[in-house]
Amino acid sequence: MTASDCSFCRIGARELAADIVHASDHVVAFRDINPQAPVHILLIPKDHIESAADIADEHGDLLADLIQAAAHLARAEGVHQTGWRLVTNVGSDAGQSVRHLHFHLLGGRAMGWPPG
Repeated sequence: MTASDCSFCRIGARELAADIVHASDHVVAFRDINPQAPVHILLIPKDHIESAADIADEHGDLLADLIQAAAHLARAEGVHQTGWRLVTNVGSDAGQSVRHLHFHLLGGRAMGWPPG
């Protein structure tokens, strides 16, 4: 897959519309179009990385930026005190439907384990 074929790359480049709630040099966060919780935000790197299985040593700073953005958004969305979940899926069996690394920030309701 090339970046021009990837919907999340196109959102990161602002070629596709999305409800963007955070943007930095390397990270974009936007509301999920099919929310599974009152707060459901997707956090993506602007650069195309297919999944967490493709993370390399040089992605350390990017991952720190993604996690810091998630913590900031949890505070901004008011779920930082009640709890929130941050999850990424790797591959079809895990439920990854878009082949671009993304984290789901979920909050605003009680969640069980295991999920679904």
